[in-house]
Amino acid sequence: MPTKTNAAYFADKISPVCHSALQYTAYYGTFAHTPSLGSMEVLPHTVVGVDQDGNIDFMVSGVKDASPEALVELTQQHALSALASKDIVLVDASKDNNQFFFPGFIDTHIHAPQFPNNGIFGNTTLLEWLEIYTFPLESSFTDLELATEIYTKVISRTLGYGTTTASYYATIHTDATNLLADLALKLGQRSFVGKVCMDQNSPAHYIETEEESKASTLEVIDHIRSRNPSGDLINAVLTPRFAGSCTDSLLSWLGNLRKKGNYHCQTHLSENHKEIEWITNMFPQYDHYTDIYYQNNLLSSKTVLAHCIHLSDEEMHILRNTGSGISHCPTSNSSITSGEARIRWLLNNHINVSLGTDCSGGFTPSILEVARHALLVSRHLVMKSKEDAEKLSSSDVLYLATVGGAKVLDIDDKVGCFRKGLKFDAQLISLDCKDSNVDTFAFQNPQWGVLPAEASHKRFADLIDKWLFTGDNRNIQKVFVNGRTVVDRTA
Repeated sequence: MPTKTNAAYFADKISPVCHSALQYTAYYGTFAHTPSLGSMEVLPHTVVGVDQDGNIDFMVSGVKDASPEALVELTQQHALSALASKDIVLVDASKDNNQFFFPGFIDTHIHAPQFPNNGIFGNTTLLEWLEIYTFPLESSFTDLELATEIYTKVISRTLGYGTTTASYYATIHTDATNLLADLALKLGQRSFVGKVCMDQNSPAHYIETEEESKASTLEVIDHIRSRNPSGDLINAVLTPRFAGSCTDSLLSWLGNLRKKGNYHCQTHLSENHKEIEWITNMFPQYDHYTDIYYQNNLLSSKTVLAHCIHLSDEEMHILRNTGSGISHCPTSNSSITSGEARIRWLLNNHINVSLGTDCSGGFTPSILEVARHALLVSRHLVMKSKEDAEKLSSSDVLYLATVGGAKVLDIDDKVGCFRKGLKFDAQLISLDCKDSNVDTFAFQNPQWGVLPAEASHKRFADLIDKWLFTGDNRNIQKVFVNGRTVVDRTA
Protein backbone atom coordinates (compact mmCIF):
# COMPACT_ATOMS: atom_id res chain seq x y z
CA MET A 1 0.00 0.00 0.00
CA PRO A 2 1.21 3.57 -0.69
CA THR A 3 2.27 5.50 2.38
CA LYS A 4 0.68 8.62 3.83
CA THR A 5 3.70 10.55 2.66
CA ASN A 6 2.96 9.52 -0.92
CA ALA A 7 -0.71 10.47 -0.56
CA ALA A 8 0.26 13.90 0.72
CA TYR A 9 2.74 14.24 -2.14
CA PHE A 10 0.06 13.69 -4.77
CA ALA A 11 -2.35 16.10 -3.09
CA ASP A 12 0.32 18.78 -2.91
CA LYS A 13 0.73 18.63 -6.68
CA ILE A 14 -2.69 20.25 -7.10
CA SER A 15 -2.81 24.04 -7.11
CA PRO A 16 -5.08 25.12 -4.24
CA VAL A 17 -7.88 27.64 -4.26
CA CYS A 18 -6.77 30.65 -2.24
CA HIS A 19 -7.88 30.17 1.36
CA SER A 20 -6.44 33.44 2.64
CA ALA A 21 -8.72 36.09 4.13
CA LEU A 22 -11.01 37.79 1.64
CA GLN A 23 -11.90 41.40 1.29
CA TYR A 24 -15.44 42.33 2.18
CA THR A 25 -17.55 41.92 -0.99
CA ALA A 26 -20.86 43.50 -1.98
CA TYR A 27 -22.74 41.64 -4.72
CA TYR A 28 -25.45 43.52 -6.63
CA GLY A 29 -28.03 42.02 -8.96
CA THR A 30 -30.92 39.56 -8.99
CA PHE A 31 -30.93 36.78 -6.41
CA ALA A 32 -33.23 33.76 -6.77
CA HIS A 33 -33.65 30.88 -4.33
CA THR A 34 -36.16 28.40 -2.95
CA PRO A 35 -36.30 28.97 0.82
CA SER A 36 -39.25 26.60 1.19
CA LEU A 37 -40.65 23.69 -0.80
CA GLY A 38 -42.68 24.83 -3.79
CA SER A 39 -41.71 28.51 -3.58
CA MET A 40 -39.30 30.58 -5.63
CA GLU A 41 -38.27 33.89 -4.09
CA VAL A 42 -36.76 36.40 -6.53
CA LEU A 43 -34.98 39.50 -5.26
CA PRO A 44 -34.09 41.97 -8.02
CA HIS A 45 -31.95 45.06 -7.38
CA THR A 46 -30.50 43.42 -4.27
CA VAL A 47 -27.20 43.96 -2.49
CA VAL A 48 -25.72 41.06 -0.53
CA GLY A 49 -22.75 41.81 1.70
CA VAL A 50 -20.34 38.93 2.28
CA ASP A 51 -17.75 39.30 5.01
CA GLN A 52 -14.14 38.17 5.06
CA ASP A 53 -15.13 34.73 6.38
CA GLY A 54 -17.63 34.07 3.59
CA ASN A 55 -20.73 34.79 5.70
CA ILE A 56 -23.73 36.70 4.36
CA ASP A 57 -23.56 39.84 6.47
CA PHE A 58 -26.63 41.67 5.17
CA MET A 59 -29.18 41.71 2.34
CA VAL A 60 -30.94 44.83 1.06
CA SER A 61 -33.46 44.73 -1.79
CA GLY A 62 -34.97 47.50 -3.92
CA VAL A 63 -31.64 49.27 -4.46
CA LYS A 64 -32.02 51.40 -7.60
CA ASP A 65 -28.79 53.41 -7.47
CA ALA A 66 -26.06 50.98 -8.55
CA SER A 67 -23.30 53.54 -8.83
CA PRO A 68 -20.08 52.41 -7.12
CA GLU A 69 -20.29 55.30 -4.70
CA ALA A 70 -23.86 54.43 -3.67
CA LEU A 71 -23.10 50.71 -3.27
CA VAL A 72 -20.05 51.43 -1.13
CA GLU A 73 -22.04 53.81 1.05
CA LEU A 74 -24.87 51.29 1.45
CA THR A 75 -22.39 48.58 2.37
CA GLN A 76 -20.76 50.76 5.00
CA GLN A 77 -24.21 51.49 6.47
CA HIS A 78 -25.27 47.85 6.76
CA ALA A 79 -22.06 45.95 7.43
CA LEU A 80 -21.70 44.67 10.96
CA SER A 81 -18.11 45.92 11.11
CA ALA A 82 -16.64 49.30 10.21
CA LEU A 83 -15.24 49.31 6.68
CA ALA A 84 -13.17 51.77 4.72
CA SER A 85 -14.01 52.24 1.04
CA LYS A 86 -10.77 50.56 0.00
CA ASP A 87 -11.73 47.43 1.94
CA ILE A 88 -14.90 46.80 -0.10
CA VAL A 89 -14.98 44.89 -3.39
CA LEU A 90 -18.03 45.51 -5.60
CA VAL A 91 -19.46 42.87 -7.95
CA ASP A 92 -22.23 44.31 -10.15
CA ALA A 93 -24.18 41.60 -11.99
CA SER A 94 -27.17 43.80 -12.83
CA LYS A 95 -26.23 44.84 -16.36
CA ASP A 96 -27.83 41.74 -17.90
CA ASN A 97 -31.49 41.13 -17.04
CA ASN A 98 -31.02 37.44 -17.82
CA GLN A 99 -28.27 37.05 -15.22
CA PHE A 100 -28.89 36.03 -11.62
CA PHE A 101 -27.34 34.51 -8.53
CA PHE A 102 -28.60 31.11 -7.38
CA PRO A 103 -27.50 28.99 -4.39
CA GLY A 104 -24.85 26.36 -5.04
CA PHE A 105 -26.12 22.89 -5.78
CA ILE A 106 -25.74 20.09 -3.22
CA ASP A 107 -25.04 16.56 -4.46
CA THR A 108 -25.85 14.18 -1.63
CA HIS A 109 -24.84 10.96 -3.39
CA ILE A 110 -21.86 10.60 -5.71
CA HIS A 111 -19.24 7.87 -6.11
CA ALA A 112 -16.04 9.77 -6.85
CA PRO A 113 -13.94 6.78 -8.03
CA GLN A 114 -16.61 5.73 -10.53
CA PHE A 115 -16.35 8.97 -12.52
CA PRO A 116 -14.56 7.39 -15.53
CA ASN A 117 -17.53 5.06 -15.99
CA ASN A 118 -20.12 7.82 -16.47
CA GLY A 119 -22.47 6.74 -19.23
CA ILE A 120 -21.31 3.11 -19.22
CA PHE A 121 -24.00 0.67 -18.19
CA GLY A 122 -24.15 -2.15 -20.69
CA ASN A 123 -27.35 -4.16 -20.58
CA THR A 124 -27.18 -4.48 -16.80
CA THR A 125 -29.13 -3.92 -13.63
CA LEU A 126 -27.66 -3.02 -10.26
CA LEU A 127 -25.92 -6.20 -9.04
CA GLU A 128 -24.52 -7.10 -12.48
CA TRP A 129 -23.37 -3.52 -13.04
CA LEU A 130 -21.42 -3.60 -9.77
CA GLU A 131 -19.59 -6.79 -10.74
CA ILE A 132 -18.88 -5.90 -14.37
CA TYR A 133 -18.04 -2.20 -14.20
CA THR A 134 -17.81 -0.80 -10.68
CA PHE A 135 -15.74 -3.10 -8.50
CA PRO A 136 -12.91 -3.54 -11.05
CA LEU A 137 -12.47 0.24 -11.34
CA GLU A 138 -12.69 0.95 -7.61
CA SER A 139 -10.18 -1.76 -6.77
CA SER A 140 -7.52 0.10 -8.80
CA PHE A 141 -7.34 2.97 -6.30
CA THR A 142 -4.25 1.54 -4.64
CA ASP A 143 -2.60 3.58 -7.43
CA LEU A 144 -2.49 7.12 -6.01
CA GLU A 145 -1.44 8.67 -9.28
CA LEU A 146 -4.59 7.29 -10.89
CA ALA A 147 -6.63 8.38 -7.87
CA THR A 148 -5.25 11.91 -8.16
CA GLU A 149 -6.19 12.14 -11.83
CA ILE A 150 -9.73 10.87 -11.29
CA TYR A 151 -10.46 12.70 -8.05
CA THR A 152 -9.14 16.00 -9.41
CA LYS A 153 -11.37 15.60 -12.44
CA VAL A 154 -14.53 14.78 -10.48
CA ILE A 155 -14.09 17.68 -8.03
CA SER A 156 -13.28 20.15 -10.81
CA ARG A 157 -16.11 18.90 -12.99
CA THR A 158 -18.77 19.01 -10.28
CA LEU A 159 -17.65 22.49 -9.19
CA GLY A 160 -17.94 23.53 -12.83
CA TYR A 161 -21.53 22.31 -12.80
CA GLY A 162 -22.32 24.45 -9.76
CA THR A 163 -22.01 21.77 -7.07
CA THR A 164 -20.68 23.62 -4.05
CA THR A 165 -21.27 20.70 -1.65
CA ALA A 166 -20.83 17.00 -2.42
CA SER A 167 -21.17 13.88 -0.31
CA TYR A 168 -18.62 11.46 -1.76
CA TYR A 169 -18.23 7.72 -1.55
CA ALA A 170 -14.55 6.86 -1.99
CA THR A 171 -13.16 3.29 -1.93
CA ILE A 172 -11.94 0.91 0.78
CA HIS A 173 -8.43 2.39 0.47
CA THR A 174 -7.32 4.63 3.34
CA ASP A 175 -4.68 6.63 1.48
CA ALA A 176 -6.81 7.28 -1.58
CA THR A 177 -9.74 8.38 0.61
CA ASN A 178 -7.49 10.77 2.50
CA LEU A 179 -6.28 12.05 -0.86
CA LEU A 180 -9.86 12.78 -1.94
CA ALA A 181 -10.43 14.84 1.20
CA ASP A 182 -7.17 16.74 0.67
CA LEU A 183 -8.01 17.52 -2.94
CA ALA A 184 -11.53 18.73 -2.09
CA LEU A 185 -10.04 21.04 0.52
CA LYS A 186 -7.42 22.37 -1.90
CA LEU A 187 -9.88 22.92 -4.73
CA GLY A 188 -12.37 24.60 -2.41
CA GLN A 189 -15.41 22.32 -2.49
CA ARG A 190 -17.48 21.76 0.64
CA SER A 191 -17.41 17.97 0.96
CA PHE A 192 -18.32 14.94 3.00
CA VAL A 193 -15.86 12.14 2.32
CA GLY A 194 -16.54 8.51 3.17
CA LYS A 195 -14.19 5.55 3.21
CA VAL A 196 -16.33 2.72 1.90
CA CYS A 197 -16.76 -0.24 4.26
CA MET A 198 -17.31 -3.72 2.77
CA ASP A 199 -16.20 -6.95 4.44
CA GLN A 200 -18.43 -9.52 2.72
CA ASN A 201 -20.03 -10.39 -0.63
CA SER A 202 -17.35 -8.53 -2.55
CA PRO A 203 -14.77 -9.72 -5.09
CA ALA A 204 -11.54 -11.22 -3.80
CA HIS A 205 -9.60 -8.34 -5.34
CA TYR A 206 -11.75 -5.72 -3.60
CA ILE A 207 -12.67 -6.61 -0.04
CA GLU A 208 -11.41 -5.92 3.47
CA THR A 209 -11.61 -7.69 6.78
CA GLU A 210 -13.76 -6.30 9.57
CA GLU A 211 -10.69 -5.20 11.51
CA GLU A 212 -9.16 -3.52 8.45
CA SER A 213 -12.42 -1.67 7.87
CA LYS A 214 -12.57 -0.43 11.44
CA ALA A 215 -8.94 0.70 11.51
CA SER A 216 -9.09 2.50 8.18
CA THR A 217 -12.37 4.23 9.06
CA LEU A 218 -10.83 5.67 12.23
CA GLU A 219 -7.69 6.67 10.34
CA VAL A 220 -9.70 8.59 7.74
CA ILE A 221 -11.70 10.36 10.45
CA ASP A 222 -8.48 11.42 12.18
CA HIS A 223 -6.91 12.55 8.91
CA ILE A 224 -9.86 14.73 7.91
CA ARG A 225 -10.12 16.20 11.38
CA SER A 226 -6.42 17.11 11.30
CA ARG A 227 -6.76 18.76 7.88
CA ASN A 228 -9.88 20.77 8.72
CA PRO A 229 -10.38 20.82 12.50
CA SER A 230 -13.35 23.21 12.37
CA GLY A 231 -15.21 20.99 9.91
CA ASP A 232 -16.33 24.10 8.04
CA LEU A 233 -15.41 22.61 4.65
CA ILE A 234 -14.54 18.91 4.89
CA ASN A 235 -16.12 16.24 7.09
CA ALA A 236 -15.85 12.48 7.36
CA VAL A 237 -18.99 10.44 6.76
CA LEU A 238 -19.35 6.81 7.84
CA THR A 239 -20.02 4.76 4.71
CA PRO A 240 -21.17 1.15 4.90
CA ARG A 241 -21.57 0.57 1.17
CA PHE A 242 -24.89 -1.16 1.70
CA ALA A 243 -26.15 -3.88 4.00
CA GLY A 244 -25.25 -6.65 1.58
CA SER A 245 -21.55 -5.80 1.60
CA CYS A 246 -21.20 -5.57 5.40
CA THR A 247 -21.41 -8.20 8.09
CA ASP A 248 -23.81 -7.70 10.96
CA SER A 249 -20.81 -7.19 13.25
CA LEU A 250 -19.35 -4.38 11.12
CA LEU A 251 -22.72 -2.65 10.80
CA SER A 252 -23.13 -2.78 14.57
CA TRP A 253 -19.66 -1.30 15.14
CA LEU A 254 -20.29 1.51 12.65
CA GLY A 255 -23.66 2.26 14.22
CA ASN A 256 -22.19 2.48 17.70
CA LEU A 257 -19.40 4.71 16.38
CA ARG A 258 -21.95 6.95 14.66
CA LYS A 259 -24.02 7.28 17.81
CA LYS A 260 -21.03 7.93 20.06
CA GLY A 261 -19.42 10.54 17.79
CA ASN A 262 -22.61 11.98 16.27
CA TYR A 263 -21.09 11.35 12.84
CA HIS A 264 -22.70 11.68 9.46
CA CYS A 265 -23.55 8.38 7.77
CA GLN A 266 -24.41 7.43 4.20
CA THR A 267 -25.48 4.19 2.55
CA HIS A 268 -27.91 2.70 0.02
CA LEU A 269 -31.46 1.55 0.70
CA SER A 270 -34.21 -0.10 -1.33
CA GLU A 271 -32.79 0.54 -4.79
CA ASN A 272 -33.67 -2.59 -6.72
CA HIS A 273 -36.15 -5.46 -6.26
CA LYS A 274 -33.50 -8.18 -6.62
CA GLU A 275 -31.24 -6.36 -4.16
CA ILE A 276 -34.06 -6.09 -1.61
CA GLU A 277 -34.92 -9.78 -1.92
CA TRP A 278 -31.25 -10.80 -1.62
CA ILE A 279 -30.62 -8.67 1.46
CA THR A 280 -33.79 -9.60 3.32
CA ASN A 281 -32.91 -13.27 2.80
CA MET A 282 -29.38 -12.58 4.01
CA PHE A 283 -30.61 -10.89 7.23
CA PRO A 284 -33.69 -12.90 8.28
CA GLN A 285 -33.40 -11.69 11.86
CA TYR A 286 -34.62 -8.22 10.81
CA ASP A 287 -38.13 -7.17 9.82
CA HIS A 288 -37.07 -5.56 6.54
CA TYR A 289 -34.19 -3.78 4.79
CA THR A 290 -34.63 -0.51 6.73
CA ASP A 291 -34.72 -2.41 10.02
CA ILE A 292 -31.14 -3.58 9.45
CA TYR A 293 -29.91 -0.01 9.61
CA TYR A 294 -32.36 0.96 12.34
CA GLN A 295 -31.43 -1.85 14.73
CA ASN A 296 -27.74 -1.10 14.17
CA ASN A 297 -28.02 2.60 15.13
CA LEU A 298 -27.20 3.86 11.65
CA LEU A 299 -30.27 6.08 11.22
CA SER A 300 -30.34 9.70 12.39
CA SER A 301 -30.83 13.25 11.13
CA LYS A 302 -27.28 13.02 9.77
CA THR A 303 -27.94 9.87 7.72
CA VAL A 304 -28.25 10.00 3.93
CA LEU A 305 -30.01 7.05 2.30
CA ALA A 306 -29.66 6.84 -1.45
CA HIS A 307 -32.57 5.78 -3.68
CA CYS A 308 -35.34 4.52 -1.33
CA ILE A 309 -37.48 3.58 -4.31
CA HIS A 310 -39.44 0.62 -2.97
CA LEU A 311 -40.12 1.53 0.66
CA SER A 312 -43.06 0.12 2.58
CA ASP A 313 -45.19 2.36 4.79
CA GLU A 314 -43.51 0.88 7.86
CA GLU A 315 -40.06 1.68 6.52
CA MET A 316 -41.12 5.22 5.64
CA HIS A 317 -42.34 5.77 9.20
CA ILE A 318 -38.98 4.62 10.59
CA LEU A 319 -37.14 7.09 8.38
CA ARG A 320 -39.47 9.89 9.42
CA ASN A 321 -39.18 9.07 13.12
CA THR A 322 -35.37 8.94 13.00
CA GLY A 323 -35.08 12.10 10.87
CA SER A 324 -33.12 10.23 8.20
CA GLY A 325 -32.81 11.93 4.82
CA ILE A 326 -33.10 10.57 1.30
CA SER A 327 -30.97 11.21 -1.78
CA HIS A 328 -33.17 10.91 -4.87
CA CYS A 329 -31.14 9.74 -7.88
CA PRO A 330 -33.53 9.70 -10.87
CA THR A 331 -30.90 9.54 -13.63
CA SER A 332 -29.31 6.50 -12.01
CA ASN A 333 -32.63 4.87 -11.16
CA SER A 334 -33.69 5.15 -14.80
CA SER A 335 -30.32 4.15 -16.28
CA ILE A 336 -30.01 0.94 -14.23
CA THR A 337 -33.75 0.19 -14.43
CA SER A 338 -34.19 0.39 -10.67
CA GLY A 339 -37.55 2.15 -10.50
CA GLU A 340 -39.30 5.46 -9.88
CA ALA A 341 -39.12 6.89 -6.36
CA ARG A 342 -42.33 8.39 -4.97
CA ILE A 343 -40.91 11.73 -3.91
CA ARG A 344 -44.17 13.57 -3.30
CA TRP A 345 -45.26 10.73 -1.01
CA LEU A 346 -42.04 11.08 0.95
CA LEU A 347 -42.29 14.87 1.15
CA ASN A 348 -45.92 14.70 2.23
CA ASN A 349 -44.79 12.44 5.07
CA HIS A 350 -42.29 15.06 6.24
CA ILE A 351 -39.14 13.30 5.14
CA ASN A 352 -36.24 15.43 3.93
CA VAL A 353 -35.37 14.66 0.31
CA SER A 354 -32.40 15.83 -1.74
CA LEU A 355 -30.82 15.04 -5.11
CA GLY A 356 -27.83 12.88 -6.00
CA THR A 357 -26.08 12.35 -9.31
CA ASP A 358 -25.02 8.84 -8.24
CA CYS A 359 -22.16 8.94 -10.72
CA SER A 360 -21.61 6.55 -12.38
CA GLY A 361 -24.95 4.82 -11.97
CA GLY A 362 -26.16 8.23 -13.06
CA PHE A 363 -24.58 9.42 -16.28
CA THR A 364 -24.19 13.11 -15.47
CA PRO A 365 -22.31 15.15 -12.84
CA SER A 366 -24.91 17.93 -13.24
CA ILE A 367 -27.41 18.39 -10.42
CA LEU A 368 -29.36 20.70 -12.74
CA GLU A 369 -29.88 17.78 -15.11
CA VAL A 370 -30.78 15.50 -12.20
CA ALA A 371 -33.39 18.08 -11.11
CA ARG A 372 -34.79 18.01 -14.65
CA HIS A 373 -35.07 14.22 -14.51
CA ALA A 374 -36.63 14.35 -11.04
CA LEU A 375 -39.40 16.51 -12.44
CA LEU A 376 -39.94 14.18 -15.41
CA VAL A 377 -39.93 11.00 -13.29
CA SER A 378 -42.67 12.52 -11.13
CA ARG A 379 -44.74 13.00 -14.27
CA HIS A 380 -44.18 9.39 -15.30
CA LEU A 381 -45.58 8.34 -11.95
CA VAL A 382 -48.63 10.52 -12.54
CA MET A 383 -49.17 8.90 -15.93
CA LYS A 384 -49.72 5.66 -14.02
CA SER A 385 -51.47 6.90 -10.89
CA LYS A 386 -53.54 9.68 -12.52
CA GLU A 387 -52.89 11.69 -9.34
CA ASP A 388 -51.72 15.13 -10.48
CA ALA A 389 -50.75 16.06 -6.92
CA GLU A 390 -47.73 13.76 -7.22
CA LYS A 391 -46.08 16.04 -9.78
CA LEU A 392 -43.00 18.01 -8.79
CA SER A 393 -42.69 21.59 -10.01
CA SER A 394 -39.60 23.47 -11.13
CA SER A 395 -39.44 25.18 -7.76
CA ASP A 396 -39.80 21.82 -6.00
CA VAL A 397 -36.85 20.17 -7.73
CA LEU A 398 -34.64 23.26 -7.38
CA TYR A 399 -35.50 23.20 -3.67
CA LEU A 400 -34.37 19.55 -3.51
CA ALA A 401 -31.14 20.60 -5.27
CA THR A 402 -30.31 23.25 -2.67
CA VAL A 403 -32.21 23.55 0.63
CA GLY A 404 -33.28 19.91 0.46
CA GLY A 405 -29.65 18.84 0.21
CA ALA A 406 -28.67 21.10 3.10
CA LYS A 407 -31.40 19.63 5.30
CA VAL A 408 -30.49 16.05 4.44
CA LEU A 409 -26.84 16.73 5.29
CA ASP A 410 -27.90 18.65 8.42
CA ILE A 411 -26.10 21.81 7.28
CA ASP A 412 -29.11 24.02 6.54
CA ASP A 413 -27.81 26.37 9.24
CA LYS A 414 -24.85 27.01 6.92
CA VAL A 415 -25.95 26.77 3.28
CA GLY A 416 -28.87 26.17 0.92
CA CYS A 417 -30.34 29.62 0.34
CA PHE A 418 -29.55 33.31 0.67
CA ARG A 419 -30.07 34.44 4.24
CA LYS A 420 -28.14 36.57 6.68
CA GLY A 421 -25.73 34.41 8.67
CA LEU A 422 -25.42 31.64 6.07
CA LYS A 423 -22.34 31.01 3.98
CA PHE A 424 -22.17 32.51 0.50
CA ASP A 425 -22.20 29.30 -1.55
CA ALA A 426 -23.57 30.43 -4.88
CA GLN A 427 -23.58 30.37 -8.66
CA LEU A 428 -23.72 33.34 -11.00
CA ILE A 429 -25.92 32.25 -13.91
CA SER A 430 -26.09 33.96 -17.30
CA LEU A 431 -28.64 32.72 -19.81
CA ASP A 432 -27.16 34.85 -22.59
CA CYS A 433 -23.53 33.82 -22.22
CA LYS A 434 -21.38 32.72 -25.14
CA ASP A 435 -22.47 29.37 -26.64
CA SER A 436 -25.48 29.17 -24.29
CA ASN A 437 -27.92 26.41 -25.07
CA VAL A 438 -30.70 28.63 -23.68
CA ASP A 439 -32.44 30.75 -26.31
CA THR A 440 -33.88 33.98 -24.92
CA PHE A 441 -35.74 36.77 -26.70
CA ALA A 442 -36.31 40.44 -25.91
CA PHE A 443 -40.01 39.92 -25.18
CA GLN A 444 -39.05 37.41 -22.46
CA ASN A 445 -36.73 39.79 -20.61
CA PRO A 446 -38.10 40.51 -17.11
CA GLN A 447 -37.20 44.23 -17.38
CA TRP A 448 -37.02 44.72 -13.63
CA GLY A 449 -38.23 48.18 -12.65
CA VAL A 450 -39.70 48.86 -16.09
CA LEU A 451 -42.62 46.45 -16.22
CA PRO A 452 -45.09 45.98 -13.34
CA ALA A 453 -43.57 43.68 -10.71
CA GLU A 454 -46.07 40.88 -11.38
CA ALA A 455 -45.22 40.80 -15.09
CA SER A 456 -41.47 40.84 -14.40
CA HIS A 457 -41.74 37.97 -11.93
CA LYS A 458 -43.82 35.93 -14.39
CA ARG A 459 -41.20 36.42 -17.10
CA PHE A 460 -38.41 35.50 -14.69
CA ALA A 461 -40.25 32.32 -13.64
CA ASP A 462 -40.39 31.35 -17.31
CA LEU A 463 -36.64 31.97 -17.61
CA ILE A 464 -36.03 29.70 -14.62
CA ASP A 465 -37.94 26.97 -16.45
CA LYS A 466 -35.85 27.58 -19.56
CA TRP A 467 -32.69 27.26 -17.46
CA LEU A 468 -33.91 24.09 -15.77
CA PHE A 469 -34.85 22.35 -19.02
CA THR A 470 -32.25 23.67 -21.48
CA GLY A 471 -29.42 25.10 -19.37
CA ASP A 472 -26.07 23.49 -18.61
CA ASN A 473 -22.62 24.29 -17.24
CA ARG A 474 -22.00 26.90 -19.96
CA ASN A 475 -24.47 29.18 -18.19
CA ILE A 476 -22.44 29.14 -14.98
CA GLN A 477 -20.18 32.18 -15.02
CA LYS A 478 -18.82 31.92 -11.48
CA VAL A 479 -19.10 29.55 -8.53
CA PHE A 480 -18.50 30.63 -4.93
CA VAL A 481 -17.86 28.47 -1.86
CA ASN A 482 -17.48 30.12 1.54
CA GLY A 483 -17.43 33.44 -0.31
CA ARG A 484 -14.42 32.43 -2.39
CA THR A 485 -14.50 32.21 -6.16
CA VAL A 486 -13.69 28.58 -7.08
CA VAL A 487 -14.82 28.73 -10.73
CA ASP A 488 -14.53 31.81 -12.94
CA ARG A 489 -15.42 31.58 -16.62
CA THR A 490 -15.33 35.35 -17.03
CA ALA A 491 -11.62 35.67 -16.32
